[in-house]
Amino acid sequence: MKTPSLRQPGDRTASSKDWLDYIPKYLHAWILPFVLVVAWQIVAGLGLVSPKILPAPSVIVMQFVMIVANGELWTHLEISLFRVGVGFLLGGLTGLMVGLLTGLSKLVEKTLDPSLQMLRTVPLLSLIPLFILWFGVGEFSKVLMIALGAFFPMYVNTFLGVRSVDGKLYEVSRILQFSGWKRATRLIIPAALPNILLGVRLALGVAWLVLVVSEMMGTSAGIGYMIQDARAYSETDIVFIGLILFAVMGKLSDSIVRILESKWLRWRDTFKG
Repeated sequence: MKTPSLRQPGDRTASSKDWLDYIPKYLHAWILPFVLVVAWQIVAGLGLVSPKILPAPSVIVMQFVMIVANGELWTHLEISLFRVGVGFLLGGLTGLMVGLLTGLSKLVEKTLDPSLQMLRTVPLLSLIPLFILWFGVGEFSKVLMIALGAFFPMYVNTFLGVRSVDGKLYEVSRILQFSGWKRATRLIIPAALPNILLGVRLALGVAWLVLVVSEMMGTSAGIGYMIQDARAYSETDIVFIGLILFAVMGKLSDSIVRILESKWLRWRDTFKG
């Protein structure tokens, strides 16, 4: 009688490998960008598209080396990182604290949450004229706009995380006579941490988005300004450099949060795909 196979559905043998298994794992994420860049270079090299519309990747690389060498890029990048860093910290920390307070207190939720939810639905970019009228076009208005953009994702996800804590665990903490501080630091915040870190990721994304807009209004430095200035002079290669920089910085900041997730949330037993 034939013995049934003990191989699980998820097990893979040498014969069932797909083509990705022959490529190192750390290169998997680079396959699609590599294919796109090669296709882009071929299209640009054949002259199928005007260089003013779509410059070749090789041209963009040469221009990138040039503005790095003359120090122009570092000046713009330093200012942009300062703005997004200060704005994110201000808005993220405020959103975290307000989210915790609203999640922990029904009184605060009833009095504060309806107004915040109403303000959250107002398009952020529609507030630009008011910010210019109230605060001018200086650094304060830019940082404040970035902070406002980072506030709401952080607030909503922190509030949701607190309210997603298992009620049974909360009752156990009351039986054990945990103090309010101990209950918050030992139970509520750790249990809400997945949502809080998701809020951090979303807030960082919004912060970079708002940075672009804020740097295109009345400023003389920053990656957004560099893009706007290059657009005025039809320097499409520099526009692409700015866009790629935003993509890279956004990805790096998101990857840092994901690394923290993998270290701080090891206790989770969830589906890994």
